[in-house]
Amino acid sequence: MAFYNPDPAMGQTLADLVRALELEGRPGLAQQLSITWLSYESSLVGQAADLGGAEFWSRPVQGASWAGDRPRYPASVVKAFYLVAAEAWLQADWLKESDELRRAMAAMIRDSSNDATSLVVDRLSGTTSGPELAPEAMAAWIGQRQLVNQWYGQLAWPEWLSSNVCQKTWGDGPFGRERDFYGAQLENRNRLSTDLTARLLQGIMASALVSPPACGRMRGLLERSLDRELRAADPENQVDGFLGAGLPQGARLWSKAGWMSQARHDAAYVEAPGHRPMLLVVFSEGEGCARDVQLLPELAARLTSTCRS
Repeated sequence: MAFYNPDPAMGQTLADLVRALELEGRPGLAQQLSITWLSYESSLVGQAADLGGAEFWSRPVQGASWAGDRPRYPASVVKAFYLVAAEAWLQADWLKESDELRRAMAAMIRDSSNDATSLVVDRLSGTTSGPELAPEAMAAWIGQRQLVNQWYGQLAWPEWLSSNVCQKTWGDGPFGRERDFYGAQLENRNRLSTDLTARLLQGIMASALVSPPACGRMRGLLERSLDRELRAADPENQVDGFLGAGLPQGARLWSKAGWMSQARHDAAYVEAPGHRPMLLVVFSEGEGCARDVQLLPELAARLTSTCRS
């Protein structure tokens, strides 16, 4: 069963918005976008801790999507999935707690550091990057790098179908064994849908993944300041050019953005005065979308305005 109930009115609002954005000067946008949009009656924070995890997931919320089940390259949004996996590994004693691991987890989310992500993926999988490997050694290495995929598969979420979270994130691209692992046509790149990403973020916000204390730590890393002076001091703030830039005054934001030459994505949970809480995940593909610093803020502004309480 899907974790949200499709709401016809929300679906129409979303479809009308995508078409309007196309007509306003973004031809072809409908094929480049995936959006999942959820609305809540009250704050999502900690709900599962109060209700119990099973009861929480048995209460689908209202939502809508535009190509929400389509797998796309997630860029740095995948780091939220590695964060959840790292907390799960630590709880299961598959990883040893250390200040350095915690420092890397924080940098991976707060700063979207690729170097920190590399360490986290190495720790999760027991692998390291390096030159090409002989076939037998490469097969063993690949088996280890599938551990995160296997863990998510065991959650039995329908939204997991066709997803892939086994690759590091890069500045200049993979080399050596990492390039071999991508496949000749990059067919083994990371893949996520906005529906799946929305479910993960909802689980974190509601304390429905790993444990309530772990979710509390993850929410602490995902929360973003909307203060203009702080944003101006940090060009990599993951707010400007993303969903957070379109939020009303006084809003609180928890998010993880992703950006590269062919993508601009964001996954956000928002609580704003006078509005119902909402969760919004947007993946936009193509060079034009990657350069478009107004698209995600505009989507957030228009959808937030429909969630007035």
